[in-house]
Amino acid sequence: MPRKPTSAQAAVPSVDRVLRAPAVVALAAVHGRVSTRDAVRETLAELRAEIARDGASADAGAAIETVSDRTASRLAAAAQSTLRPVFNLTGTVLHTNLGRAIIPEAAIEAMVRAARAPVSLEYDVRRGRRGDRDSHLDALLCRLCGAEAATVVNNNAAAVMLILNTLALRRDVPVSRGELIEIGGAFRMPDIMARAGARLIEVGTTNRTHLEDYAAALGPRTALIMKVHTSNYVIEGFTACVPEKALGALAHDHGLPFAVDLGSGSLVDLRRFGLAHEPTAAEVLDAGADLVCFSADKLLGGPQAGVIAGRRALIARIKRNPMRRAMRLDKIAIAGLEATLRLYLDPERLVRALPTLRHMARPPEEIAALAGRLALRIAAALGQSVQVDCAPAESQVGSGALPSSRLPSTAVVIRARVRRRGAGAALARIESAFRALPVPVIGRVHDAALWLDARCLDDEDAFAAQLDQLSAG
Repeated sequence: MPRKPTSAQAAVPSVDRVLRAPAVVALAAVHGRVSTRDAVRETLAELRAEIARDGASADAGAAIETVSDRTASRLAAAAQSTLRPVFNLTGTVLHTNLGRAIIPEAAIEAMVRAARAPVSLEYDVRRGRRGDRDSHLDALLCRLCGAEAATVVNNNAAAVMLILNTLALRRDVPVSRGELIEIGGAFRMPDIMARAGARLIEVGTTNRTHLEDYAAALGPRTALIMKVHTSNYVIEGFTACVPEKALGALAHDHGLPFAVDLGSGSLVDLRRFGLAHEPTAAEVLDAGADLVCFSADKLLGGPQAGVIAGRRALIARIKRNPMRRAMRLDKIAIAGLEATLRLYLDPERLVRALPTLRHMARPPEEIAALAGRLALRIAAALGQSVQVDCAPAESQVGSGALPSSRLPSTAVVIRARVRRRGAGAALARIESAFRALPVPVIGRVHDAALWLDARCLDDEDAFAAQLDQLSAG
């Protein structure tokens, strides 16, 4: 026989009665009746389970108030986007897990405009006929890369796949063993090549590859020579690799195209901003590459995209590949990328306008001063249970760019004042408290402390405004 409900359980109101309560009616006006009804049902089931477990008492009036409050919290949590803004204090400028490049304001404005209204995405307004979505980016990319033509897809892995599928389907592509990279998420260059339908021909060794290694690999089934810029790691010591100019000459002597996967994709010489040199697309094409591809959301500092630039005839073949439609950009990404590229036309203001470059080139003394102010505020919020100091730190660019470069920085270092046995748990609570803030603060744990690198913090006031909630955490 079914168990008879207790008096406390019987006092729990019905769904209909709760839905008629003024506070819940107001919730339904905001969240919709169906969502509110479902949340009320879940809350009532939760309340009945608590009464059965704990033997708590309830009266109808108190139950309605409790259900209303819990339903409001449940609906608010469900309505919160899982894609949340965070403060990136990890010391990694282009953090893949945190969305890589921060899009510049000019690009954000352009993306919002494109989202709000119909746009001339594939319509030639002047001629009154169908247009090409690449037309919004082609001239800019050609000017900045020194290319004859260009096209864009949704990321650089797609760009590599499209190049190979178009030019090397069921044919051979020599690549140095030292360039068979693995990118984030365990995606490997040999796997991408296989999915593209190309046959990888490994040449040379991991640390040394010579021109004659490529020459020996060429045959009647060779489609192109490919060089992959090792942007996410460095091989040091007894090494050798073949420069683009020599590989381009070898490819052209055999009537083959030469393609370079540049990876992180810089458009300007970073040395002018006090950073390490990273090959630019223009340098690679000038050295003899027929095609170059790279990411737009790394060193370029824009929205996610993959750029392919180079010879007009090869780009035309790539654009005719049916796979390209599955990889194309939408109007919002095109608008953002176009606005980002236009910033490069004014190099003098590029550091101020492009967050990625601004964070990489931020003066160390400015970072140190900011970290000092943050340390005082954090120490006041957390009290005597922690030790808060400033310490020299080394930031990194991230996302596979400039892997051997370290950027001098300053971090706020937070340690728990507890016995050694409980230090790990105390540090975990501190780190969790920062992540639980309205705008989560993401740092890094190192040397039994939480390190908050100040390099990428722009809004000091917004960061400090929520620190008073740390003590409750």
